[in-house]
Amino acid sequence: MMAGSTLRKVKSRSWKKNRYFRLLEDGLTIWYKSRWAGRGHSTFSVTDLEAVREGHQSEVLLSIAEEFPAELCFTLVFHGRQGNLDLVAESPDEAQAWIQGVRMLIHKTQTMDEKEKLDQWVWDWFHKADKNKDGKMNFKEVKKLLKMMNVEMNEDHALHLFTMADKSESGSLEIEQFVFFYKMLTQRDEVWQVFQDYSEDGEKLMLEELQSFLSVEQHEGEQSAQLAQELIERYEPSETAMKQGAMSLDGFQMYLCSQEGSIFKPEHQDLYQDMSQPLSHYFISSSHNTYLLEDQLRGQSSLEAYIQALKRGCRCVEVDCWDGYDGDPVVYHGHTLTSKILFKDVISTLKEYAFRASEFPVILSIENHCSVEQQTVMAQYLRQILGDMLQTTLLDGQVPQQLPSPQELKGKILLKAKKIGGLEEYVDETCTDEVSDEEEMASCDAEMASTEDSPDKSNAKSRMSRELSDLVVYCKSVHFDGFEHARSHAKCYEISSFSESKAKKLAKEAGTDFVQYNTLQLSRTYPSGLRTDSSNYNPQDMWSVGCQIVALNFQTAGLEMDLNDGLFRQNGCCGYVIKPDFMRDGNTQFSPDKPEEREGYKPLRLAIQVISGQQLPKVNQKEGSIVDPLVRVEIYGVPQDQAKDETSHINNNGFNPVWNETLDFTIHTPELALVCFVVEDYDKASRNDFIGQYTLPFTCIQPGYRHIHLLSKDGTAIPPSSLFVNISISELT
Repeated sequence: MMAGSTLRKVKSRSWKKNRYFRLLEDGLTIWYKSRWAGRGHSTFSVTDLEAVREGHQSEVLLSIAEEFPAELCFTLVFHGRQGNLDLVAESPDEAQAWIQGVRMLIHKTQTMDEKEKLDQWVWDWFHKADKNKDGKMNFKEVKKLLKMMNVEMNEDHALHLFTMADKSESGSLEIEQFVFFYKMLTQRDEVWQVFQDYSEDGEKLMLEELQSFLSVEQHEGEQSAQLAQELIERYEPSETAMKQGAMSLDGFQMYLCSQEGSIFKPEHQDLYQDMSQPLSHYFISSSHNTYLLEDQLRGQSSLEAYIQALKRGCRCVEVDCWDGYDGDPVVYHGHTLTSKILFKDVISTLKEYAFRASEFPVILSIENHCSVEQQTVMAQYLRQILGDMLQTTLLDGQVPQQLPSPQELKGKILLKAKKIGGLEEYVDETCTDEVSDEEEMASCDAEMASTEDSPDKSNAKSRMSRELSDLVVYCKSVHFDGFEHARSHAKCYEISSFSESKAKKLAKEAGTDFVQYNTLQLSRTYPSGLRTDSSNYNPQDMWSVGCQIVALNFQTAGLEMDLNDGLFRQNGCCGYVIKPDFMRDGNTQFSPDKPEEREGYKPLRLAIQVISGQQLPKVNQKEGSIVDPLVRVEIYGVPQDQAKDETSHINNNGFNPVWNETLDFTIHTPELALVCFVVEDYDKASRNDFIGQYTLPFTCIQPGYRHIHLLSKDGTAIPPSSLFVNISISELT
C-alpha cells in the first residue's frame, strides 16, 4: 500500500477513472490523485472509514458486475453520511492487499488507547507542518502550524516555547523535540488546578487522594477506592508513579480525557434496560422515506440509504411500493423525479443488514400503492427472501392482550401494513381499504400541497392481496378514529400513523389521552409532506406523549437527528429505549404540559460550569482564520423544560479557549430531557458557524469534572476536539 497502486474509481456505469492510491508514511492517511491533476491530490484518514466490503457489495459495483469480476472489486465505507468509494484493482492479489491492509488499519485505529491516539494526533500535525519533508520543523513552519491548529499566539511566546524545545540549538525541531513542544503548548492549567486541589505535594495524587477526588468531585460513592486503583493501572504512563500506587498529572489528564472521564455514564452505553416489556413501552428508532439519500423531489433512491439507517440502529424502515413495468414492484417517492429501486433488492438488503447493529426486531412499514397482482409478488418476495426472519404467526397462537416484547421478537422482522380483518377472524378474500397511511392522514390534514400526502384518487381505494395481508400480524395499520373509540375498541396490534401537525394537535388538546393510548398501542408519526427538502420536525414533541415510532429523515443531518442520535446513544445503541414508568401505566395521568401534577414529581437543578475547550476544528480553512468560540447548552423535553443559555465568545482561540462560566437550568421531567452542547464560531455580522455538538439524555449524565467529545454536523467523531465541564445535579429546594 505504501508503494502505491493504480485503482479504478467507479461512480456509475459510465464514470470509471484510474487514480493512483498510496498509504502515506504515517500509516493512517490514504493519498490519491489522477495522472492529469498536476499537483492536485486528495487524502482521507483511515479513521474516517468504517469498513471494507469485498466484491460486488454496492449498487455501483453490482451495476458493472459483468465488466469487472467480484475478486477485483471492493468498497470503502465511510462513517456518517459520506458516500462510499467504489474501487476496482488490476489483479485479485492487489485487491486483497488493499482489502486486508485497510481492514487491519481500521482495526488498529479502533483499538488504540488514549495515549496512542494522542501520539498519532501529534505525529499527524508534525507531518502536516513539515512542508519540505526533511523530518524537521523550523520556526517558520511552526508559526504556520499554530495557525493550522487554531492557535493565536504572540510571536515572542511561540519563539520562547520553540527555543525551550530546541535542546540541540539547531534552529529546528525533530519529532521527539516536537512532542515536547506540543506538550508545553497543550499544558492545561485548568486540569493542573483541579489536580493541585487534591495533591499534597503538587507532583502526584496518592491512592487516598485520588479516591477522595473520585468520591467528592466525581460522585463515584462506595466504588471510589476500587476505581482509584483501576484508573492508576489503566491510565498512569509512569512506571515509578504506578509502583507507588500514585497518579501523575499526565495520568490524571489521560483519565479525564478517556471514555470513563466523559460526560456519558459508561454503564448506560451497554444494553442495560429491561427488554421484556411490550413493544408499546419503548421508543423505537425510526426512519421516514428510508430509500432516499437526498430530498424527496429529485433525490436518489438507494439501497445504501437502508444500509446506513440500519447501521445507525434504526428499527423501523419505510418502503414506498409502486407497480413496476414488468410485474416487478419498485420502490421510490411516487409522482416525483426520484430514481427507482426494486422491491426485492430492498428486502435482500434488509435480510443482510437488519441485525448487524442490533438483534431486536425491525418493523417494515409498507406504504402500498401496488395492484393486487404486484402485492402478491411482494408477499412472495417477503416469504422467499426473509424466510423464518419474517414473523407471520402469533407467538403462542393466542390473540394477544398486549404486544410481545423486543426480547421475544429478537431477530424477527414485523410487517406493518393494512390487513383484511383482525387477528380474531378472517373475512372475505379481498377488501376495499385505503391503501396508504400517509395518504389517508393527508385527507384529514389538508396538507394537499404535498406530493407525498395527497391521495392519488385513482389509487386511494384499492383491493388488497390476501397473501400480503396474511403476513401482517402485530402491526395492522388502521385509521385513527379518536381516543374515545380507541378506548372502547382497543386492540394492541392496531397501529395508526399521524402526520406531525395531527400529532402536535392531539398532544396539545389531549396530552394525557395520547400518553394513555400509547401505553397499549403503537403510534407512528411522520414529517409533513410540505417538507420537500426532507427536513425534520422536533421528535421530542412526539416522545413527550409516548409516541414510539417517530419517523425522521435519517438522510438529513441537523438538530432533529442529533436529538434522535442522542436518545438512542444509550442501551447499546440497539434502537429501543424503554419509556419512563409513568408512560407505561395504562391509567397514567401524566400530561407533558403539567409535569408538576404527576405522582413522584421531583424537579432537579442542573448546573454546568463550562471550563474550557480543546483543539476545536477550524470552520474556515483560510490560512489566517481562527475561530471565536462560544458554547450553548440547549435542553429539550416537556414544554416547561425547553431552555437554552450560552457563554460569551472567546476571541481568536480554537485551540484552548477558557470560559469558566456557569449555566443553570431547572429540569421538571428529567426522564424525558435531552441535553445538547453546541459549539459555534461567533460572528457579529451574520449567523454563527457550527463547530461541533454532543447530545445525550439527562439520565445518562455523569456529574463531576467531565470531558464532552464533540461530534460533527453529521454525528461523527472529530477527535481530539472536546469541552471540559464540571456538572452538578441537585434536587430543587
